[in-house]
Amino acid sequence: MGEEQSGQVAGTDQPFSLKRLWPLAVLVAGFALFFLLGLDHYFSFEVLREHRDWLLTQVENHAATAALAYVAIYAVSTAFSLPVGLVLTVVGGFLFGQLLGVVYVVFAATTGATALFLVAKTTIGDALEARMGPWMKKMEKGFQDNALSYLLIMRLVPVFPFFAVNLAPAFLGVRLKTYFFATLFGIIPGSAVYVQVGVGLSSILESGEEFTPASALTPDVMIALAGLVILSMVPIVYKKIKKNRNT
Repeated sequence: MGEEQSGQVAGTDQPFSLKRLWPLAVLVAGFALFFLLGLDHYFSFEVLREHRDWLLTQVENHAATAALAYVAIYAVSTAFSLPVGLVLTVVGGFLFGQLLGVVYVVFAATTGATALFLVAKTTIGDALEARMGPWMKKMEKGFQDNALSYLLIMRLVPVFPFFAVNLAPAFLGVRLKTYFFATLFGIIPGSAVYVQVGVGLSSILESGEEFTPASALTPDVMIALAGLVILSMVPIVYKKIKKNRNT
């Protein structure tokens, strides 16, 4: 018993098995099929312009069903890391208004991101964590010490790809509870901005003007997000100052 069985993850009771990878394989296959079947064509503002009347009629006549369908589509697209989140967020504001749009977007995005986190952590995250070298262990420890603040910063800064922020914590030993609440609250400001863009989208669609969601990131919005990022960094700075004083 002095040697570990072949393929066994150090520090765990069960050996690593390729069978554990099937949830990840499903997500990869779904991502590939999305493009192979040309489904990305339907997630565009041109398609929204063509079908906006029908969509608004469905929301008006079948509000609950429309909301459930929207949340399901958004959550699944997030879990599969499909690059349609920005469009869906704007559409949420267009179809449901500011308040309900933000609620649906935040709930759906958090649900999908949490599902992806759990898949990544249980398939390869735990195995990678067990095989980390000293340098990676040190980085993991530093991230875990300020996990909530780091995750909030990553959620608030638009330059970090959403799917990357969903996956990275799974490989750095972040607890599910911390990940869930950092995602839930961290995506609210950005979601609110793009949902608000969607609220005023009708006039743009009717005018035939070209629309780019990136135009929503005005200097005022960027300043506000920067303020939130600085606020999220306060606990990290405080801990470092306190640690230096104690040494």
